[in-house]
Amino acid sequence: MIAAALIIHISIALASVAYTTYLLVAPAESRFRIAYVLIGLTILTGTYLVLALPAHLTEVCITGLTYIGLVSVGIVAARLRLTKDRQRLR
Repeated sequence: MIAAALIIHISIALASVAYTTYLLVAPAESRFRIAYVLIGLTILTGTYLVLALPAHLTEVCITGLTYIGLVSVGIVAARLRLTKDRQRLR
């Protein structure tokens, strides 16, 4: 059960990073919701794994914070790009 949860967690996290990269290339308001859902699912599955296997909590927290930081920077950059594109069109 834990192995399956870990595979799901890693898959969601990688999909989140890939989608955030896509969001940087082609930002659109509707696409941000999908990015937020992927982040939420990553945090949810990560929390489950930490509760199920608390032995490596420090490593998990550092990795999780790095992930959240990188994806957040990507989303902010995409939001800024979308804002600039909208201003340019006016």
